[in-house]
Amino acid sequence: MKKTDNSPYRINSISQLFRMLHLPEPLHPLVGLVRNKDVKNVKEEFPEVVLLDFYKISYKPNLSGKVKYGQGYYDFDEGGMVFISPNQLVTAPDDDESEGISLFVHPDFLQPYPLANLIKKYYFFSYATNEALHLSAKEKVTILSIFESIDDELKQRIDDFSQDVIVTQINLLLNYSNRFYKRQFITRKAVNTDLLIRLETLLDNYFDKEAPLLKGIPTVQYLAEQLYVSPHYLSDMLRSTTGLNAQQHIHNKIIEKAKEILSTSTSSVAQVAYTLGFEHPQSFHKFFKTKTGVSPLKYRQSFN
Repeated sequence: MKKTDNSPYRINSISQLFRMLHLPEPLHPLVGLVRNKDVKNVKEEFPEVVLLDFYKISYKPNLSGKVKYGQGYYDFDEGGMVFISPNQLVTAPDDDESEGISLFVHPDFLQPYPLANLIKKYYFFSYATNEALHLSAKEKVTILSIFESIDDELKQRIDDFSQDVIVTQINLLLNYSNRFYKRQFITRKAVNTDLLIRLETLLDNYFDKEAPLLKGIPTVQYLAEQLYVSPHYLSDMLRSTTGLNAQQHIHNKIIEKAKEILSTSTSSVAQVAYTLGFEHPQSFHKFFKTKTGVSPLKYRQSFN
């Protein structure tokens, strides 16, 4: 089973994953719960990197990625949560976390329910590992109790209500995780403020050095890479801190720079558009008027 090349190994079904972990067949073909203590040492034969065709929600007792700021840490010590969506790369399982637990859910299991679409709005499924959710002792109890409830339901005889109950519990698990992430943004306030300052400096330098002429308008992906965070984490952190996502911060900076150039230079509107990274002046005209309520030319005339 162990692969010698670096290409990811695709796992199409939860049953296939269970066989690779030397576990009995899952009690439901589209949902499975695995406790690390039940998995034998498979690291030597398990592919180094896999692609799952289903969701993975894990509690890890020894979660890395705590944030250190100054002389202290801004996260709890009770382990935490990692969320992986279909087609994300996953590394080989950890053998040293016997208390860990993972829930696997195939998208088809959610199809008859609103959660099939709502789950895509939980952006923490695309957070990097170092942006994982760190739990307090009380939060840990809440999360593990939901895992236990799902496990208990899976062990019952499947009937007409089984899927309804399990989907409800998955929804509850995600809602609590979302709440606890919001708490984490608050407890990391000092860290987030530092990140916000770095973002503002990055945007200022980008426009002051006329980078838009060569590279165009900066993207959220670009900013996230420069700040060493994932795009969704950056936007969620900013929304929690300022009420605006990363794209809105970019737009506000463009308007700020546009107003500055329009009010202090004789550059044509077209030149201003190109300076700010727009390919077409018409696009800049529409963007500026949408954001400010007036055209670039009328804004300039207001200073005469």
